[in-house]
Amino acid sequence: MATDFFERCDAIERCYEFMLAYAGQGLPTDQGSQSGGQVREFLQHAIHAMNSLAESCSQAAAESGLEPAAKYRAFISVLDRDAQDSLAALQLVLAQPAISSQLIDNLNASIHLRALLTDLFLVGEILRTQSKAVVSSTESS
Repeated sequence: MATDFFERCDAIERCYEFMLAYAGQGLPTDQGSQSGGQVREFLQHAIHAMNSLAESCSQAAAESGLEPAAKYRAFISVLDRDAQDSLAALQLVLAQPAISSQLIDNLNASIHLRALLTDLFLVGEILRTQSKAVVSSTESS
């Protein structure tokens, strides 16, 4: 049910994990190395995943029958703000003519990106566990 949302989460998490490794390489630019060429691809995938992330989460929560709906809507608003803030940071980095390891390290430290990742872990866990609980309760009825 929540396949689109989880695919978006995976793309964002893969990007973050790649950026952690990239930051540790000490590269002055993204030009001339394999990982340098990949950093832009990972950023673009994460940007794509962040677009409409809140809508995807909302749809997953609704399809999973999670209640109370108002509590989920309130949190999805937080998720949307964090996604928009992270999106702006990723787009700023991607717009640079050279992406150094230090620049990526600073992006990794961004409170916006960390907040988004925490949001994704929280709602992802809820979707995985509560969806199962909803299915189990309807099967036993």
